[in-house]
Amino acid sequence: MKSALLRLREARDSLSATERSVADYLLSHPEEAMELSIHEMAERTFSSPSTMIRMCHRIGFEGYKEFRRAVTYEMAVRKQSEEEERKEIARSDSVEDIIEKVTYKNIISLEDTKNLLDADTLRQCVELIRKCRTVLLFGMGASLCAARDAYLKFLRLNKPCIVNDDWHSQFLQARNSSKDDLGIVISYSGETVEMVECMKAMRDNHTPIIAITRCVSSPVAELADYKLYTTANESTFRSGAMSSRISQLNLIDILYTAFANSEYEYSLEQLSRTHIRKPSSMRKPLLDSQGDPDINRN
Repeated sequence: MKSALLRLREARDSLSATERSVADYLLSHPEEAMELSIHEMAERTFSSPSTMIRMCHRIGFEGYKEFRRAVTYEMAVRKQSEEEERKEIARSDSVEDIIEKVTYKNIISLEDTKNLLDADTLRQCVELIRKCRTVLLFGMGASLCAARDAYLKFLRLNKPCIVNDDWHSQFLQARNSSKDDLGIVISYSGETVEMVECMKAMRDNHTPIIAITRCVSSPVAELADYKLYTTANESTFRSGAMSSRISQLNLIDILYTAFANSEYEYSLEQLSRTHIRKPSSMRKPLLDSQGDPDINRN
């Protein structure tokens, strides 16, 4: 079942002004809204039934009836109070309060991302990774942290992959891509200009592209062949980059684990072979008879 309210919340900023007023009413009064017919909802929000149907189409539903069913199901499954959802950092909070609230926000972000993840799409992405020659990783700012994490994980399994820290290098790797490669682009906003340019270059080369991005209509989402959606749950001192990073890293973990599991025996062998064991001499300094480090000892 699609997470209707979550999709609506994530897509809100990309909706038209009229559609946004409908979305705001639905997000603020979901239980009340579910008691209304499409015509009653249109009247209540000063819109029209056609506007509401367009809004439903934008977030992936065939119509208002399917959207309404999904909202009703979502509210029945996720019995989370409005008060908990609005937990925010306050000036009077103790360190213990901050630990509790930040952790809670991270948990909600992970749960929301899980609700957006489509298992069939994930299976197709894993198959692309298995078949491709090289995984090309793209990201800017905080998203680059997730790209580098993916690089290290796939490297353990001897899957050829490339990640570059600056945009010019990423653009060159996109220009040099082929249909045998796979691009994984990470952009929470979906509007990062550098990522869009890299994706256009890969599209010209017929390179398959997976996007890890928000569940909204965006240039990155439109250019991607497959989309793995993330979400962010903000608090007062957390930017979108901080919150989305948790969701991105979680998706990378899921993608990597699903890929490793698809080649189970080989992956176990690779993980054992690439495990770096530190010699005891690296864990603690060797001491001479006086109790001082012996710098001459090999």
